[in-house]
Amino acid sequence: MKKKPKTTYGNVYLVGAGPGDPDLLTIKAAKLLSNATLIIHDGLVDQAIMNLIPNNAVKISVAKKRSRHSVPQDQINAMLIKYAHQGHDVIRLKGGDPFIFGRGGEEIEDIRAAGIAVEVIPGISAAVGGAAEFLLPLTHRDYASAVTFVAGQCKGLSDQNWAGLAGKGRTLVIYMGVATADAISEKLIADGLAPDTPVAVLENGTRDNSRAYQSLLTDLGAMMQRNTIKSPALIIVGDVVRTSLAQNDFTATQITQAIGGNCALTDNMEKLS
Repeated sequence: MKKKPKTTYGNVYLVGAGPGDPDLLTIKAAKLLSNATLIIHDGLVDQAIMNLIPNNAVKISVAKKRSRHSVPQDQINAMLIKYAHQGHDVIRLKGGDPFIFGRGGEEIEDIRAAGIAVEVIPGISAAVGGAAEFLLPLTHRDYASAVTFVAGQCKGLSDQNWAGLAGKGRTLVIYMGVATADAISEKLIADGLAPDTPVAVLENGTRDNSRAYQSLLTDLGAMMQRNTIKSPALIIVGDVVRTSLAQNDFTATQITQAIGGNCALTDNMEKLS
Protein backbone atom coordinates (compact mmCIF):
# COMPACT_ATOMS: atom_id res chain seq x y z
CA MET A 1 0.00 0.00 0.00
CA LYS A 2 1.34 3.38 -0.95
CA LYS A 3 1.81 5.87 1.80
CA LYS A 4 -0.34 8.95 1.57
CA PRO A 5 1.67 12.16 1.08
CA LYS A 6 2.17 14.12 4.26
CA THR A 7 -0.18 17.07 4.49
CA THR A 8 1.58 20.39 4.81
CA TYR A 9 -0.38 22.91 6.83
CA GLY A 10 0.09 26.63 6.74
CA ASN A 11 0.88 28.70 9.81
CA VAL A 12 -1.33 31.19 11.63
CA TYR A 13 0.03 34.53 12.82
CA LEU A 14 -1.92 36.57 15.37
CA VAL A 15 -0.70 40.09 14.66
CA GLY A 16 -1.32 43.13 16.84
CA ALA A 17 -2.00 46.18 14.67
CA GLY A 18 -1.57 48.60 17.55
CA PRO A 19 -3.89 51.53 18.36
CA GLY A 20 -4.11 52.95 14.83
CA ASP A 21 -1.00 54.84 13.79
CA PRO A 22 0.83 52.63 11.25
CA ASP A 23 4.17 53.98 12.47
CA LEU A 24 3.53 52.16 15.76
CA LEU A 25 3.50 48.72 14.13
CA THR A 26 6.37 46.45 15.12
CA ILE A 27 8.91 45.78 12.39
CA LYS A 28 7.92 42.12 12.41
CA ALA A 29 4.23 42.97 11.95
CA ALA A 30 5.02 45.32 9.06
CA LYS A 31 7.11 42.65 7.33
CA LEU A 32 4.35 40.07 7.66
CA LEU A 33 1.72 42.45 6.32
CA SER A 34 3.85 43.44 3.33
CA ASN A 35 4.07 39.77 2.28
CA ALA A 36 0.58 38.68 3.27
CA THR A 37 -1.56 36.52 1.00
CA LEU A 38 -4.57 35.90 3.27
CA ILE A 39 -5.70 38.14 6.13
CA ILE A 40 -8.65 37.86 8.50
CA HIS A 41 -9.00 41.25 10.16
CA ASP A 42 -11.05 43.18 12.69
CA GLY A 43 -12.89 46.40 11.96
CA LEU A 44 -10.79 48.56 14.28
CA VAL A 45 -7.66 48.17 12.17
CA ASP A 46 -6.91 51.59 10.69
CA GLN A 47 -7.15 51.94 6.91
CA ALA A 48 -3.57 53.24 6.80
CA ILE A 49 -2.46 49.83 8.08
CA MET A 50 -4.71 47.97 5.67
CA ASN A 51 -3.04 49.92 2.86
CA LEU A 52 0.24 48.17 3.67
CA ILE A 53 -1.23 44.82 2.58
CA PRO A 54 -0.61 43.77 -1.06
CA ASN A 55 -3.58 44.43 -3.34
CA ASN A 56 -3.74 40.81 -4.45
CA ALA A 57 -4.02 39.47 -0.89
CA VAL A 58 -7.33 37.98 0.21
CA LYS A 59 -8.84 40.18 2.94
CA ILE A 60 -11.68 38.83 5.06
CA SER A 61 -13.38 41.19 7.52
CA VAL A 62 -14.87 39.88 10.75
CA ALA A 63 -15.67 43.35 12.09
CA LYS A 64 -17.93 43.86 15.07
CA LYS A 65 -21.33 45.47 14.56
CA ARG A 66 -23.09 47.01 17.55
CA SER A 67 -20.73 45.30 19.99
CA ARG A 68 -21.22 41.91 18.35
CA HIS A 69 -18.98 40.07 15.92
CA SER A 70 -20.56 39.87 12.46
CA VAL A 71 -18.92 36.45 12.48
CA PRO A 72 -19.18 34.57 15.80
CA GLN A 73 -15.89 33.78 17.51
CA ASP A 74 -16.16 30.04 17.03
CA GLN A 75 -16.63 30.56 13.30
CA ILE A 76 -13.58 32.85 13.19
CA ASN A 77 -11.56 30.09 14.86
CA ALA A 78 -12.88 27.58 12.33
CA MET A 79 -11.92 29.86 9.44
CA LEU A 80 -8.36 30.18 10.69
CA ILE A 81 -8.07 26.42 10.95
CA LYS A 82 -9.71 25.74 7.59
CA TYR A 83 -7.42 28.03 5.63
CA ALA A 84 -4.31 26.81 7.44
CA HIS A 85 -5.32 23.20 6.72
CA GLN A 86 -5.54 24.19 3.05
CA GLY A 87 -1.88 25.23 3.22
CA HIS A 88 -2.32 28.98 3.54
CA ASP A 89 -0.28 31.10 5.90
CA VAL A 90 -3.02 33.07 7.62
CA ILE A 91 -2.61 36.44 9.31
CA ARG A 92 -5.20 37.21 11.98
CA LEU A 93 -4.93 40.99 12.26
CA LYS A 94 -6.28 42.64 15.42
CA GLY A 95 -6.41 46.17 16.74
CA GLY A 96 -4.16 46.79 19.74
CA ASP A 97 -2.59 43.63 21.15
CA PRO A 98 -4.01 40.13 20.54
CA PHE A 99 -3.80 39.22 24.22
CA ILE A 100 -5.43 42.33 25.71
CA PHE A 101 -9.18 41.97 25.16
CA GLY A 102 -8.43 40.61 21.70
CA ARG A 103 -9.65 37.03 22.21
CA GLY A 104 -6.24 35.83 21.11
CA GLY A 105 -6.16 33.23 23.86
CA GLU A 106 -9.38 31.63 22.62
CA GLU A 107 -8.08 31.47 19.07
CA ILE A 108 -4.73 29.88 19.84
CA GLU A 109 -6.38 27.17 21.94
CA ASP A 110 -8.39 25.94 18.96
CA ILE A 111 -5.55 26.46 16.48
CA ARG A 112 -3.08 24.42 18.54
CA ALA A 113 -5.68 21.72 19.17
CA ALA A 114 -5.99 21.40 15.37
CA GLY A 115 -2.26 20.73 15.10
CA ILE A 116 -1.43 24.04 13.43
CA ALA A 117 1.61 26.14 14.26
CA VAL A 118 0.71 29.58 15.59
CA GLU A 119 2.79 32.63 16.42
CA VAL A 120 1.71 35.81 18.23
CA ILE A 121 3.19 39.15 17.22
CA PRO A 122 2.37 41.61 20.00
CA GLY A 123 1.08 45.10 19.32
CA ILE A 124 1.00 48.33 21.29
CA SER A 125 -2.24 48.20 23.23
CA ALA A 126 -4.82 50.96 22.88
CA ALA A 127 -4.22 52.00 26.49
CA VAL A 128 -0.46 52.31 26.12
CA GLY A 129 -0.66 54.06 22.75
CA GLY A 130 -3.44 56.48 23.65
CA ALA A 131 -1.94 57.35 27.01
CA ALA A 132 1.44 58.04 25.43
CA GLU A 133 -0.10 60.39 22.87
CA PHE A 134 -1.62 62.57 25.59
CA LEU A 135 1.37 62.30 27.94
CA LEU A 136 -0.68 60.38 30.49
CA PRO A 137 1.58 58.05 32.52
CA LEU A 138 -0.31 54.96 33.62
CA THR A 139 2.11 54.61 36.53
CA HIS A 140 3.96 57.40 38.31
CA ARG A 141 6.01 57.33 41.50
CA ASP A 142 3.97 60.18 42.97
CA TYR A 143 0.51 58.98 41.91
CA ALA A 144 0.20 55.32 40.96
CA SER A 145 2.27 52.19 41.49
CA ALA A 146 -0.30 49.83 39.95
CA VAL A 147 -2.46 49.77 36.83
CA THR A 148 -5.37 47.49 35.98
CA PHE A 149 -7.14 46.87 32.67
CA VAL A 150 -10.83 45.90 32.71
CA ALA A 151 -13.62 45.56 30.14
CA GLY A 152 -16.54 47.90 30.68
CA GLN A 153 -18.96 46.25 28.29
CA CYS A 154 -19.62 42.68 29.16
CA LYS A 155 -22.23 40.50 30.78
CA GLY A 156 -22.83 40.99 34.49
CA LEU A 157 -21.05 44.34 34.79
CA SER A 158 -22.84 45.18 38.02
CA ASP A 159 -21.83 41.81 39.51
CA GLN A 160 -18.11 42.26 38.85
CA ASN A 161 -15.94 43.10 41.82
CA TRP A 162 -13.81 46.13 41.01
CA ALA A 163 -13.15 46.98 44.65
CA GLY A 164 -9.52 47.98 45.13
CA LEU A 165 -8.80 48.41 41.42
CA ALA A 166 -9.00 52.21 41.52
CA GLY A 167 -8.23 54.86 44.11
CA LYS A 168 -5.16 56.31 45.74
CA GLY A 169 -1.97 54.90 44.23
CA ARG A 170 -3.77 53.03 41.46
CA THR A 171 -4.82 53.60 37.85
CA LEU A 172 -7.83 51.89 36.29
CA VAL A 173 -8.08 51.61 32.50
CA ILE A 174 -11.49 50.64 31.13
CA TYR A 175 -11.83 49.31 27.60
CA MET A 176 -15.19 49.25 25.78
CA GLY A 177 -16.90 51.50 28.29
CA VAL A 178 -18.54 54.17 26.14
CA ALA A 179 -22.03 52.67 26.12
CA THR A 180 -21.94 51.91 29.85
CA ALA A 181 -20.20 55.08 31.12
CA ASP A 182 -23.03 56.05 33.49
CA ALA A 183 -23.20 52.54 34.93
CA ILE A 184 -19.41 52.46 35.34
CA SER A 185 -19.40 55.76 37.23
CA GLU A 186 -22.23 54.63 39.50
CA LYS A 187 -20.57 51.25 40.08
CA LEU A 188 -17.19 52.71 41.05
CA ILE A 189 -18.76 55.27 43.39
CA ALA A 190 -20.99 52.58 44.93
CA ASP A 191 -17.88 50.43 45.45
CA GLY A 192 -16.29 53.23 47.47
CA LEU A 193 -14.39 55.39 44.97
CA ALA A 194 -14.64 59.12 45.63
CA PRO A 195 -16.94 60.98 43.20
CA ASP A 196 -14.22 63.60 42.66
CA THR A 197 -11.65 61.08 41.41
CA PRO A 198 -10.03 62.40 38.20
CA VAL A 199 -11.17 60.63 35.05
CA ALA A 200 -10.22 60.95 31.39
CA VAL A 201 -11.63 59.60 28.16
CA LEU A 202 -9.32 59.02 25.18
CA GLU A 203 -11.05 58.67 21.81
CA ASN A 204 -9.38 57.30 18.66
CA GLY A 205 -5.97 57.24 20.30
CA THR A 206 -2.96 57.87 17.97
CA ARG A 207 -5.21 58.51 14.95
CA ASP A 208 -5.65 61.80 13.13
CA ASN A 209 -9.01 62.42 14.81
CA SER A 210 -7.92 61.58 18.37
CA ARG A 211 -9.37 63.53 21.31
CA ALA A 212 -8.95 63.45 25.08
CA TYR A 213 -11.01 65.07 27.83
CA GLN A 214 -10.85 64.99 31.61
CA SER A 215 -13.27 65.70 34.43
CA LEU A 216 -14.39 64.02 37.66
CA LEU A 217 -15.76 60.51 38.02
CA THR A 218 -19.24 61.73 38.91
CA ASP A 219 -19.31 63.66 35.63
CA LEU A 220 -18.13 60.78 33.41
CA GLY A 221 -21.41 59.98 31.66
CA ALA A 222 -22.28 63.64 31.14
CA MET A 223 -18.80 64.35 29.76
CA MET A 224 -19.27 61.55 27.23
CA GLN A 225 -22.58 63.02 26.13
CA ARG A 226 -21.34 66.62 25.91
CA ASN A 227 -18.58 65.57 23.54
CA THR A 228 -20.49 62.83 21.68
CA ILE A 229 -17.73 60.32 22.42
CA LYS A 230 -17.83 57.22 20.25
CA SER A 231 -15.88 53.98 20.16
CA PRO A 232 -13.04 53.25 20.09
CA ALA A 233 -12.41 55.08 23.34
CA LEU A 234 -10.80 54.37 26.69
CA ILE A 235 -11.68 55.55 30.18
CA ILE A 236 -8.80 56.16 32.58
CA VAL A 237 -9.49 56.68 36.28
CA GLY A 238 -6.92 57.94 38.78
CA ASP A 239 -4.74 60.82 39.88
CA VAL A 240 -2.38 60.34 36.91
CA VAL A 241 -5.07 61.98 34.78
CA ARG A 242 -4.14 65.35 36.27
CA THR A 243 -0.66 65.21 34.71
CA SER A 244 -1.90 64.63 31.15
CA LEU A 245 -2.67 66.79 28.12
CA ALA A 246 -6.32 65.72 28.21
CA GLN A 247 -8.48 68.83 27.89
CA ASN A 248 -10.35 69.93 31.01
CA ASP A 249 -14.00 69.52 30.14
CA PHE A 250 -16.19 70.86 32.88
CA THR A 251 -17.74 74.04 34.17
CA ALA A 252 -18.52 74.98 37.74
CA THR A 253 -22.22 74.76 36.97
CA GLN A 254 -21.98 71.30 35.40
CA ILE A 255 -19.98 69.82 38.25
CA THR A 256 -21.99 71.55 40.98
CA GLN A 257 -25.17 70.12 39.51
CA ALA A 258 -23.61 66.67 39.29
CA ILE A 259 -22.36 66.65 42.89
CA GLY A 260 -25.25 68.48 44.48
CA GLY A 261 -23.28 71.50 45.67
CA ASN A 262 -20.68 69.51 47.65
CA CYS A 263 -18.02 72.12 48.48
CA ALA A 264 -15.22 69.60 48.96
CA LEU A 265 -15.76 68.18 45.47
CA THR A 266 -15.96 71.65 44.00
CA ASP A 267 -12.57 72.41 45.56
CA ASN A 268 -11.08 69.36 43.83
CA MET A 269 -12.64 70.48 40.56
CA GLU A 270 -10.77 73.77 40.92
CA LYS A 271 -7.48 71.87 41.32
CA LEU A 272 -7.99 70.31 37.88
CA SER A 273 -8.39 73.64 36.14
